[in-house]
Amino acid sequence: MRDQRTGAPTWKACAASVALALAAATPPDAAIAQDENFYAGKTLTLIVGFSPGGGYDIYARTVARFIGNHIPGKPTVIVQNMPGAGSFTAVRYLDGPAVKDGTIVTAFNPGVITDSLTEPEKFNTKFTNFAWLGSITRDIRVCYVWHTASFKNMQDLLDGKEFIMGATGVNTSNYVNGAVLRNLFGLKVKQITGFPGSNEMRLATERGELNGDCGSWSSIPIDWIKTKKIIPFVAFSPRTNPEIPKDLPFIGTFAKTDEQKQVLDIIIAAGELGRPYIMSKQVPAARVAIMRKAFDATMKDPGFIAETAKQDLPVDPATADEAEAIIKRIYAAPPEYVAKAKLVMK
Repeated sequence: MRDQRTGAPTWKACAASVALALAAATPPDAAIAQDENFYAGKTLTLIVGFSPGGGYDIYARTVARFIGNHIPGKPTVIVQNMPGAGSFTAVRYLDGPAVKDGTIVTAFNPGVITDSLTEPEKFNTKFTNFAWLGSITRDIRVCYVWHTASFKNMQDLLDGKEFIMGATGVNTSNYVNGAVLRNLFGLKVKQITGFPGSNEMRLATERGELNGDCGSWSSIPIDWIKTKKIIPFVAFSPRTNPEIPKDLPFIGTFAKTDEQKQVLDIIIAAGELGRPYIMSKQVPAARVAIMRKAFDATMKDPGFIAETAKQDLPVDPATADEAEAIIKRIYAAPPEYVAKAKLVMK
């Protein structure tokens, strides 16, 4: 059976049952109470897996302004940028040299989750093995072209036009989006990797070195949208919002076979997590519980909501339990389709 709205395959429909099966590892209130003074006088560091100026960085710096108010002891909160490997460097830092006391949180691109599924021998990381705080907003991903480019829509690509886009690495969401266009649908997509972050790719786009990008709608500069400097031509998310053109086609509508649909769903599932935040699972459970509570409270903080609205940053949060349910579902994908998804993402 498939979801009538998205055409999602049966394994994806199991998300609700997976969520119900998750065992809540919430420590008793007494244990939390013992750790309530831990953060007093401490510094909480939000590690961002990209260079300054991009969407992940802007969101993290906004979170940093408010989350400390919801943590007992009100620690100082700072942001540290740690670009590399499409944000995977920042993820590995958690179980590497980072202290495991609850003062380090990482924000990363969920595209690396798909890579950990399709290339476990290379990444040696499973995202069920982290303590999830949640996500600021579910991702609405679109591919767009600069207004001066030689093509304007998906049909132009289907007719043979070339799309030149950048990426920080081969395991990022925008690289994966481009690889899907190239390998699953046979379109002419050239990807240039090695950019430190989205800010540098934007500059390259403005200079005409790149045609455009595939990314979160919330990461596209608002003036580009308002002045129509970019033209969205396909969405990689079935979700939408009032700001996105109503006639923008969903990539799933171009899948002609059941295999294409199954493989596509595996590849784009992680995008639901949008702007995720995680900690090492070695952090004491009581402190994870404190941070989850603080994260949820921040998402509802009137000041945070007002500030994100001022910056045109969408907020559509997922709790830790909801994020973990998505992760469980991703890793439950049938192996035969995972193998095919790996080939598509090259």
